[in-house]
Amino acid sequence: MVEPPHYLVEENLSRAWARAFLAVMERGVEEISPLCVAVEGLDEGRPPEELIIRGALDVALAEHGEFSCRTVANTIFPTGLWIPNLGRERLFERYARILPMLKKADTRNRNGTYFQRLTSFGPEGKNQLEHVISTYARGNRRRSALQAGLFDPSEDHTNQPLRGFPCLQYVSFAPFDNTKLRVTGVYSTQYLFEKAYGNYLGLYDLGRFMAHELGLELAQLNCIASVAKRGGLPKKSLRGLAAELEALLSESGESAAIPGAVA
Repeated sequence: MVEPPHYLVEENLSRAWARAFLAVMERGVEEISPLCVAVEGLDEGRPPEELIIRGALDVALAEHGEFSCRTVANTIFPTGLWIPNLGRERLFERYARILPMLKKADTRNRNGTYFQRLTSFGPEGKNQLEHVISTYARGNRRRSALQAGLFDPSEDHTNQPLRGFPCLQYVSFAPFDNTKLRVTGVYSTQYLFEKAYGNYLGLYDLGRFMAHELGLELAQLNCIASVAKRGGLPKKSLRGLAAELEALLSESGESAAIPGAVA
């Protein structure tokens, strides 16, 4: 058995996810704890992806009745609603208007969505993203001020054996080198098949928005999972996807034989 990796570094979001997924598909591996994934060398355009990898995953997700990568990403940041030259207030207003429809359309949103908690947290409806942006604009560089929490003990400390939301616990925004930004998302549990790629994509979209509003350049995405699991499906049902990913990584120069090797 290949020892599962705990820290993966990539310059491509698709390959980062594929390596993490293949690691948890190894014989004898059921979970990785913790799993830290870093995607470096980002820019302000599209995230560095190999769309053939995302496409293979989306096909497998659809076959098993799961949401696409983009749908998962939109729970963290609704990129289709953001028009940069109209200002962030318009984004917040547009999302608030559609939120009741999102909750009604899918019962999995009954406890809220990630972007809702980022922009309307707790009984007072605190917009945490607005706070980070405005306090930074006033010259506040305290790191603990540049983060947003999603876990709410008053709502989420329940006795349910399976709650499902929120797996994402908090997001931090860390400026560095005066012009650049790192975004880090921390998960209590992350499902590598169903959610992780969409999580990475959503954190990238959120980071790109925050970098724009902070006047910085998004340079690095980090995702830390206290526990990373394959997901709810048995390994045998995902072996076809794993074989396809191994071939794609091999073609692009990755070592498919050692999916846990750190770059």
